[in-house]
Amino acid sequence: MTAYLNALGVICALGRDRHSVARNLFAGDCSGVRIEDGWVAERALPVASVPGELAPIPPALAAQRSRNNQLLLEAGLQIRAEIDQTIQAYGHARIGIVLGTSTSGIDEASQGIAHYLREQRFPDGYDYQQQELSAPANFLSDWLGLSGPSYVISTACTSSARALMSARRLLDLGLCDAVLCGGVDSLCKLTLNGFSALEAVSSERCNPFSVNRSGINIGEAAVLFLMSKTPGDGPRIALLGDGASSDAHHISAPEPSGRGARQAMEKALHCAGLEASQIDYLNLHGTATQHNDAMESQAVAGLFPAGVPCSSTKPMTGHTLGAAGALEAAFCWLALSPQNSAQALPPHVWDGQADPALPALDWVTASTRLNPAIPRRLMSNSFAFGGNNVSLIIGDAP
Repeated sequence: MTAYLNALGVICALGRDRHSVARNLFAGDCSGVRIEDGWVAERALPVASVPGELAPIPPALAAQRSRNNQLLLEAGLQIRAEIDQTIQAYGHARIGIVLGTSTSGIDEASQGIAHYLREQRFPDGYDYQQQELSAPANFLSDWLGLSGPSYVISTACTSSARALMSARRLLDLGLCDAVLCGGVDSLCKLTLNGFSALEAVSSERCNPFSVNRSGINIGEAAVLFLMSKTPGDGPRIALLGDGASSDAHHISAPEPSGRGARQAMEKALHCAGLEASQIDYLNLHGTATQHNDAMESQAVAGLFPAGVPCSSTKPMTGHTLGAAGALEAAFCWLALSPQNSAQALPPHVWDGQADPALPALDWVTASTRLNPAIPRRLMSNSFAFGGNNVSLIIGDAP
């Protein structure tokens, strides 16, 4: 069954709607990654935050107020008309929600606990459900009045990629006629301090696959796709295939040969009925850590011996953790959109100094163009702690 991706709402450091995100993405704009104090003690770090005030949580849902849910609300508002049309067509019980997150409202919880330790009471407005991993799906269900299957997947940096996989299964099983799927993660001290303790955070803008790479930047984002069994009024773009593997090599380090990553890509190709040579672009996980980039470059070079245009977009968005899989799938969607009349692809932004220890890859530059001939198929990789690997293939719907 074809899983049509009929609408997209997206907010990240590149912009607050899909048009601004696309414009800045294809321009290679890294200005959203800014050095800020206050996240980690005695250290200023580059972070990719969404600037400005976010949409307020409706008063009736005040107990669910968190920055995470505000980001999600922003994405939902962008496609509210399409959502309402789908509710009218199928009913509230036939629309599911599957989201990925790693932070949920943990920043509000951290602030609440800090207040409790100082004052011996929680602050006004504190509610435990703000930090529950299910919070984003609960909020979206309550906001839209939906009663279909609704849940959150939290598998670290593959969370929202797995959410798209799971949404497709709900359609295949006939449990839903449409699914709101994607992911959301907000900046918070917990994750920044955690990755800093792992010595994985760079003090400069991240530099994926460079010999000078020194770690990740962290960002925030929310992405919502409206996935359906039937095409909508917009572009005919679909999730053509997906694949996952779990090599369980190490709690945080990837399997060095890239075996698990390659297996996920091969499964996605098999699911879509495609050969590696039929992929027109690959969005790399590309975190700019030593081990991830080394592993991924080996996996890609092995699976694509003739090469494939590829790039890491994390210098523009930071690593948005649980939202990264859906965000980078959204970048593939934007590349396929009719609004991308120039057939642009996300450029690989780095210092150009290749690591001689890594296989050479075919980097997208400002002049690289997507083949306009339909069908076009784009792949996106997401890898997470514990050897958790996912690949998605987004393409022109048949």
